[in-house]
Amino acid sequence: MSGPILVFGAEGQVGREVMAFAKARDIEVAGCNRAQADITNFSAVEAAIFSVKPRLVLNAAAYTAVDRAEIEPAAAYTANVVGAELVARASAAQRLPVIHISTDYVFDGTKIGAYVETDPIAPLGVYGRTKAEGEARVREKNPRHFILRTAWVYGRFGANFLKTILRLSGEREELRIVADQYGCPTATQDLAEAIFAIDRVWTEGDSATGTYHFAGTGVTTWHGFASVIVETQAHAIGQRPTKVTPISTADYPTPARRPANSELNSNLFGTVFGYRARAWRARAQETVEMLLRDSRVET
Repeated sequence: MSGPILVFGAEGQVGREVMAFAKARDIEVAGCNRAQADITNFSAVEAAIFSVKPRLVLNAAAYTAVDRAEIEPAAAYTANVVGAELVARASAAQRLPVIHISTDYVFDGTKIGAYVETDPIAPLGVYGRTKAEGEARVREKNPRHFILRTAWVYGRFGANFLKTILRLSGEREELRIVADQYGCPTATQDLAEAIFAIDRVWTEGDSATGTYHFAGTGVTTWHGFASVIVETQAHAIGQRPTKVTPISTADYPTPARRPANSELNSNLFGTVFGYRARAWRARAQETVEMLLRDSRVET
């Protein structure tokens, strides 16, 4: 199957990583940012697909401001539901597969143990509900779909937890971080690898369409994640690490409720596509070192 991968949301955290990954490995991709092709505008999406003539479409565009979604539900709905549907519909019209990025927030976090793809969804807030409905629209509009649920995403581009902790640890003597929410930190580097693994399997003729979980290997808390970030930073620059104090969710109220358990079981993805994410600790350390080396920490 010829043609590039077309990336909507190419200037977002995941989109930028995918574009960089492809460039480094000489993989043909074409990216569209919001100004070039707003996913909530069907004509713009259709025109981009017609112009690029891709072999596969990736929707990495979304409304991801979890707390702000509680006061901007219409904006979250437009991007995460309408946009998801339009990209799926336009792709289906050209008989193209679509990869759609989703989230652990479709679950309520009450399960003991890791969530698998067949577990019932029960989102707690606006963001989770809009992502869940977006998934449903993608399934309805394009049978050639790969819905990729992920969690706790971080990387070298954009704003994310890891980069915020790096910045704050240089500004404060103590960080108070939630220690009773569990999940699998997922590096954008691993997500990019996963996306191209899907492309390889599809190109080889094995459809394997459906919903998959893909997240970093291993489980921790936000406190555990922050501690590794701070310790790695301190070691790299030769300073004593900032104190990281564990607190409860009740000590840090937010407009949107978070799942207490966001652990995703990625075994199905590994079996079907032959790729598993790196252990979260090693990947986080690597990312911190890369950011410090390249001085790319953004405020």
